Amino acid sequence: MDNLSKELNISKTPLREALIKLECQGFVEILPRRGVIVRELTYGELREYYEVIGFLESSVVYSVFDQLKSPSLIEKMKQSNAQQRILLSNQQFDRYYQLNLEFHDIFLTLSNNKTLQDIVVPLKKRLYDFPWHRLREDWEKVNLNEHDKLIANIEKGDRLGTAAVVRDEHWGWKKHEPYFIKFYNFDASTRQPNS
Repeated sequence: MDNLSKELNISKTPLREALIKLECQGFVEILPRRGVIVRELTYGELREYYEVIGFLESSVVYSVFDQLKSPSLIEKMKQSNAQQRILLSNQQFDRYYQLNLEFHDIFLTLSNNKTLQDIVVPLKKRLYDFPWHRLREDWEKVNLNEHDKLIANIEKGDRLGTAAVVRDEHWGWKKHEPYFIKFYNFDASTRQPNS
C-alpha cells in the first residue's frame, strides 16, 4: 500500500478506506501483505447481477410510467438510441457506453429513490467496467433493438409491457447468456473462465 499511496499522492488512511469499500462492493480482493487484485466475477454472480438489475429497473419503469410517457422524454430516448447506433457503427465504444448509461438514467432518475440508484450503478460498473472488456457490437445491437421495443411500449401506454421488456428481455439472462459467455470468455459447457 505504501507504493500505491505514493504513486497516487494520497495518504494511506483514505486509500485503505477506498480499497475496503471496493472490496465490500466486490470490485477487488485485498490480499493481506500481498496486495490488491481486481476480482473476476463468477458465472453465477453475473447471472444474479443481471437478474437484480432487471428487477430493479423494471420496478422503476413501472412506478414512474406516467412521467416516462411524456412526449419530451420519449423523444429524448429516441434521440439517444439513434445516437448510440451511430456511435456503435463508428466504433466509438466509450462514448456509446456513456450514452447507454444516460439512456437508462432517463427513467432511473425519475424515481428519486437514491438507495435504488446506489445499488444499480455499482452493479452495472461491476458487470462492465471491472475489469474492462471491449464491448461486443453484435450484443449492443440487440440492446439497442430492446431500447426500441421499450420506447414502443411506452408510446402505446403499456405500463406492464414496458416493465416486462426491461425485466425479461433487456435484462433477461436467458436471452443474454450467450453474449456474456463470449464477453467474459467463459467455456460454454462448464461455465468456467477460459485460461
